[in-house]
Amino acid sequence: MKNLGKLAMSDKVGFIGLGIMGRPMALNLKRADHALFVHARRKESMDPLVAAGAIACATGAEVARQADVIFTMVADTPDVEKVIFGPDGIIEGVRAGSVVVDMSTISPSATRTMAERLRERGAEMLDAPVSGGEAGAVQGVLSIMVGGTDAAYSRVLPLFEAMGRNIVLVGGNGAGQVCKCCNQIAISQTMAGVGEAILLAKASGVDPVKVREALLGGSAKSKILEIHGQRMIDNDYNPGFKAGLHQKDLRVVLETAYELGIALPGTALVSQHLNALVGRGLGDLDSAALFRLLADSSGLGMDMS
Repeated sequence: MKNLGKLAMSDKVGFIGLGIMGRPMALNLKRADHALFVHARRKESMDPLVAAGAIACATGAEVARQADVIFTMVADTPDVEKVIFGPDGIIEGVRAGSVVVDMSTISPSATRTMAERLRERGAEMLDAPVSGGEAGAVQGVLSIMVGGTDAAYSRVLPLFEAMGRNIVLVGGNGAGQVCKCCNQIAISQTMAGVGEAILLAKASGVDPVKVREALLGGSAKSKILEIHGQRMIDNDYNPGFKAGLHQKDLRVVLETAYELGIALPGTALVSQHLNALVGRGLGDLDSAALFRLLADSSGLGMDMS
């Protein structure tokens, strides 16, 4: 296998998947002055990147033929498998010594299998899911949880630094996805807890603005309380991270728990809340809309003022 070495500015970069997260992440790579090749299902998704100087490619295979490091950022495990191994996928163009970096949130066990298949072709894989939402992607301050070899990580680190701040090599292939599962466990249950706290304040006739202000000064302080607590108070659920995607992430968590034979009862409960939210046709709202579901189930109305 070609020595992975350290990323050079001459190395070409590919990015596949230009949605709510992928587009700003790819733009930050272009702003870091890397030659960038992009592909998305919709031409209009590529337009802002092309305007910034990226080169649009018709297929993932074409991206892989041009790029030394190829990023993917799509919705779910089957999507990643299709992008890498499907018709016109990365596997048809990937070269020995290339690194494929999947920044989606998908199954850890499937990630390990994909990494082995790419290794058979002489390429390395990193799983590098992120946390920080659309705002973090735009600002280039994402938390990036990485699984893979030290050599591949060292090579790609300068690219990660264009997209994130807190970047940690957690372990081997799949470890980044396990870490993201842990992240979603903590976030989802904190989200539900913050929703219940605001619900109790409102039902008691106590100003939730003041309650949130007080809680932010103590041990209950968290990013979820700070950002999503405000969303709940304002009844503002324009998506930073869609409830439907959060539902998918918890499905991945629970599938992993099933594979390991462990119990995650709190996560399972929040997963049911998200199932209900998506079932009501609200999957495109921010996952903070869990508060609306809690309020409605308490007979207080989903449009609580």
